[in-house]
Amino acid sequence: MVRPFLPLNALRAFEASARHLSFTRAAIELSVTQAAVSHQVKLLEERLKTQLFRRLPRGLLITAEGEALLPVLRDSFDRMADVLERFEGGHLREVLNVGCVGTFATGWLLPRITDFQQQFPYVDVRLSTNNNRVDIAAEGLDFTIKFGDGSWQGTQSVRLIDAPLTALCIPRIARSLERPGDLHSHTLLRSYRADEWTKWFEAAGAPMQGPPQRSIVFDSSIAMMETALQGQGVALCPPLMFQRHVASGDVEQPFDVHISLGSYWLTRLKSRHPSKAMLAFEGWLLGTCEAG
Repeated sequence: MVRPFLPLNALRAFEASARHLSFTRAAIELSVTQAAVSHQVKLLEERLKTQLFRRLPRGLLITAEGEALLPVLRDSFDRMADVLERFEGGHLREVLNVGCVGTFATGWLLPRITDFQQQFPYVDVRLSTNNNRVDIAAEGLDFTIKFGDGSWQGTQSVRLIDAPLTALCIPRIARSLERPGDLHSHTLLRSYRADEWTKWFEAAGAPMQGPPQRSIVFDSSIAMMETALQGQGVALCPPLMFQRHVASGDVEQPFDVHISLGSYWLTRLKSRHPSKAMLAFEGWLLGTCEAG
């Protein structure tokens, strides 16, 4: 069966008229005359051999056939508009969806992302932050940047940088600390990984004798650092991700003791064939991390 050719102008005239239930208002939107819109809709009805509107003295009433056609056209026009908006300077802009643990996003990626945008202007990066627990498939992400050992089921992981943890606190608290054991008189701030402080005290040569008297657990190092900046405790954080605070003197590292519990990794689904934008971002990110 040969299907009738349907002019694009006629389809657009119908879609606009159906939204406004008025040929006049559709004509204003499309910058044509009311007669032109009415003619295009009539042409479409003749091609389809069905009535799409009932003409009333004060507007239009869409028929059941028109109701069936409208959502299909609306979706098609929206999708065409989305694609056309991505053309710039003769190139098709690509969207790159990246999920990133918040600490890495604010402490490392965002200060450098302008360089990527300058090198690859055709890529629109859409960044969402998380607390390191994210479902890359369910959220439709191209990449995730996570902290850990690189072993996540169904994903391919590339190590980016290490981020050892150390004790960080405001200068007033730092001045009161002469030895690692003095930390027990302060609130110890940590992530959901319960053994962090235990391992840090072991590395400092002062094993803990039971759990800390006071502690607060966070699902975000950003929130942990904010608490430390308010003088409410000592954070166990990666100083590499909080260089701005360290450089400004807002926080200090009272002891030269670090522990490494993982690295930051760039991950993608093994089943995901990398796009041009993905390859550009991966190459840039790895090169930037290597450069330091």
